[in-house]
This record gives sequence, C-alpha cells and structure tokens, in this order.
Amino acid sequence: MRVHFIAIGGSAMHNLALAMHASGHDVTGSDDEIFEPSLSRLRNAGILPDKMGWDASRITSDLDAVILGMHARNDNQELIRARELGLSIQSYPEFIYSVSQNKKRVVIGGSHGKTTVTSMIMHVLKSCQVDFDYLVGAQLEGFERMVRISDAPLIVIEGDEYLSSPLDLRPKFHWYRPHVAIVTGIAWDHINVFPTWENYLEQFDIFLSLIEDNGVLVYNSDDTNLVALAEKQKGRITLEPYATPPHVIRNGVTALQVNGHETLLQVFGKHNLQNLAGAMHVCMHLGISKADFLSAISTFQGAAKRLEKIAETQDAVVFKDFAHAPSKLKAALSAVREQFPERSLTAVMELHTFSSLNKAFLSQYAGCMDPADRAIVYFNPHTIEHKRLEPISTEQVKEAFGKPDLEVFTDAKELVRELKDFAWQNSALLLMTSGNFEGVDLNAFGRELLERSL
Repeated sequence: MRVHFIAIGGSAMHNLALAMHASGHDVTGSDDEIFEPSLSRLRNAGILPDKMGWDASRITSDLDAVILGMHARNDNQELIRARELGLSIQSYPEFIYSVSQNKKRVVIGGSHGKTTVTSMIMHVLKSCQVDFDYLVGAQLEGFERMVRISDAPLIVIEGDEYLSSPLDLRPKFHWYRPHVAIVTGIAWDHINVFPTWENYLEQFDIFLSLIEDNGVLVYNSDDTNLVALAEKQKGRITLEPYATPPHVIRNGVTALQVNGHETLLQVFGKHNLQNLAGAMHVCMHLGISKADFLSAISTFQGAAKRLEKIAETQDAVVFKDFAHAPSKLKAALSAVREQFPERSLTAVMELHTFSSLNKAFLSQYAGCMDPADRAIVYFNPHTIEHKRLEPISTEQVKEAFGKPDLEVFTDAKELVRELKDFAWQNSALLLMTSGNFEGVDLNAFGRELLERSL
C-alpha cells in the first residue's frame, strides 16, 4: 500500500507509520511540528518529512489511503486536496479496524487502567509465545513499537474513548467491534468533548453494544454504573465480572493468593490487582492457562509512567504516574498509602489537561489528595491561557480539592526548590502529571532528591 499520514508526529500516528513502514508499505507523512521521540524515530526509519508544514502537492491520486490525525484541522490544505481527489481518508482507529477485520479483536476500554491492562495482556501473551498484533498507548519494555500490524490472527487494542479525527467525531473505541472486551471502570473525563456525565457514560453504552454477538465482556464489578450497562447486554454476550483478588502485603511487596498458592508481584495497589484480575480473565479466553498467566505476570514490572518507580533508597522511594483524572489520582495515592503505611506520603500533582484546568470540572477533584500527608498541586497560568480557558486561582484550586492544608504552586522553579529543600527520610513521593512540570526530567529529579537526603 501507499499511505500518507497527515499529522504523522503524534504518539499513535508515528507508531502506526513505523509499523506500516516495517511491514514493507510505502509511507509518507507531514506535520507542522514534530517532537522527540517521534522526530528521531521517524528520521531513523527514513520517513521523516523533508520539511515541516503542510503541502498539498504531497497528496497524489496514487495514494491508497490518507490517515488523518487529530492534530490536523478541517482546513488543512492536504486534507482538502485528498477530498478533492476522492481518496480514502481514514482516522487511525478506522484504519486499524480495516486491517484487523479477519483477526480476533481484543479491546481494552475504561476511564483508567487501559494501558496497564493492555500491557499485562501483551506481556503474558509474549511470555507464552503467542503471535499477536497490538495497539497500546505507551512504549513498553520488550516491544519495539506501540503498534504492530502483521498477518497474526489476533490483535490486542487499547480502546481510547477520545475522538477519532477532525472529520470523525466518534470515540476511537467505537471502531473496533471486539470479540473480547474488558472495561476497567467509568469516571467522567474529556469534558471538552463530553460536556456532561450522561454524554460520557453513553459512549461506553454504545461501545458495549458494538461487541460482536456471542462475544465476551470482562468488567469491573465494583463500578455500579458499569454493572448496569453490562446487564443491558445479558443474553447477547457472555458477561464476566471481576473484583480485587485475594492478596497480602509484606515488607512493601504484594503477593497474589490463588488456590492456596502465592505469586509475588512487582506491581501493587488495589487498582493494579483489579487490572491483573481482568487481564487474567481475558488471557484465559485466549487460551492461556491460569498457571501460565501467574508465572508470566510475576515478571511484569508495570507500564511506563504508571506507578513507575524512578528512585529508591533504604527508607525512601519516588514514583511517577500519568495520573491526571480524579479517579486516577485516588487510585495512585491509595496504592502508595497502602503499600507504605509507615512512611510519610507526599503527593505532587500537575493540572495539565483541558479537563483538569477547566473551572467547571475542578470540583471533581474533591478529596482526591486526602490520603497524602503533604499534598501539592501545580498549574501554569500560561497553559490555561494557551488552551483558551477561563483563568483559575490558587484559592479556587484549594477549595475544589477540599484539603485545608493543600499547597498550590504556579511557578515550577519554586516548586522544584521547595522539594529539593525537603528531607526525604522515611518517605514516599508520588509525582503525578500528564506533562512534566515545565520541562523537569522526572527520573533525574527523583534520583537527585534522594541523593540529597543521604
């Protein structure tokens, strides 16, 4: 195939381009700006655009498909030219579905935990030497790319509920029509495109209705809204609920208890144990025995930026997490609190996404930071301005979180100085952001903090 990617620099887009290129297809692309690591990866593959910006002359009638990323706008000159020529224009989820129609499709959905569950399933399948394609939202250890497209009979897809493209305003996961689906839970997010809870919930109702007849839905039975949606599909598909499995924590290590045997884990927290339980259900539907699953999952170290340990001494530890939505904050803080009950817990969170910086959404964070002994929230007023949102104040943030001793910073350098001055003995530090606190190398920063405390 000859394929052109409009907005090739995106995380999923550039990985799909690399996967298509690796499979022998003729791949070109364009973007107005491309950042690392996309830039180097595209350059090394020989498919980095020769210049930044849009150019209608790149769009020719011999293209088999044009894949349109969310970063492009409706008035993009390449998009206009593709429409004039009557070319096949697809969002990347539409394209993924088109190349997987003859495969068994496993789709992981939910407001939180999608990447972790997808990673667990992929780790186990690889350990058990199963041939499969995949689309996952993070770079995983042991996998060259975030996307693989081959002639494998199975594909594992992380099903994001965000919109497909500027021309296709359906959630991505509505495209995939799974044979086996898992939903980890539903908590309101993406307020910019789903302005009400009811509208957001409806997207999951539609997703469940799109599971293939006689398919399987694995779902978190702790989520009452999800349980109600699942029950609507009773009789059409197989329903398999899951919950937190039996476990014990000893000296900061979690052991899973199954059939009288213990399996030591490298991940922890109630949400990760639930993720593991759901992943096990899915893998067993893919022919993996429970014994083989437990053996493989014992070596799973977690997905990048999902409670990822970045520094540790004998009496202190630093984690970073992608958490930004309220449900993700609660899960991450509760996990660290439960795992290290004797240590002082400091939680630092950056308001960075459109939803988190929206004044109308702030109240959703009430109580999220309560498990922390010291809670800090950072936001950059310039980011709010860039997103064209109504300004928020430090007082409004404090009121929304509902924690009287919450500290709020609007200067990243001041926050860094404050954390460097703290003594990190008998402590756990959790850094939560979908950004990077205005350019902080979190891995190096975590190590520096603990080295200063030695």
